[in-house]
Amino acid sequence: MSRIGKKQIEIPAGVTIALDGQAINVKGPKGELAYVAPEEITVANENGQLTFTPRDDSQRARAMWGLTRTLVDNMVHGVTKGYEEVLELVGVGYRAQLKGRDLSLQLGFSHEVDMPPPEGIAFVVPRPVEIRISGIDKQMVGEVAARIRRLRPPEPYKGKGVRYQGEKVRRKEGKKK
Repeated sequence: MSRIGKKQIEIPAGVTIALDGQAINVKGPKGELAYVAPEEITVANENGQLTFTPRDDSQRARAMWGLTRTLVDNMVHGVTKGYEEVLELVGVGYRAQLKGRDLSLQLGFSHEVDMPPPEGIAFVVPRPVEIRISGIDKQMVGEVAARIRRLRPPEPYKGKGVRYQGEKVRRKEGKKK
């Protein structure tokens, strides 16, 4: 039995959920998201709560049960509160700025790196060494943050690079004489 799959999702005020077969549409104050549940899972909306049950006892049905519940819960959270990732730039001359909606990064390369935001994602640069990525889709926010971090991951000798806020970088000792 899936401990996560058994939990019900409380539908907050201001959020409407439309079930059409296996298609789930979640609409809230921040936007609208859609997901198609796997055939092995039954979704029901009862008294303002979403419940998920597997149709059979196969390995795939048990695996999809908790996953489907978590993905729909993330959608409900996204359309009500949204998601945000914060990246820090550490290094001399490393900085970020907005050019219109695009993010322009100076990361020690011979050129600037420009990144246009995907649909539904917004960049905010409160300080030149801090980037805030926000949106309603948790997966998309995390993917964009990972792509930016991948441009210059933190290195272990000086700690320079792009890191998540609060990320600890294990430092190595340099060469000995």
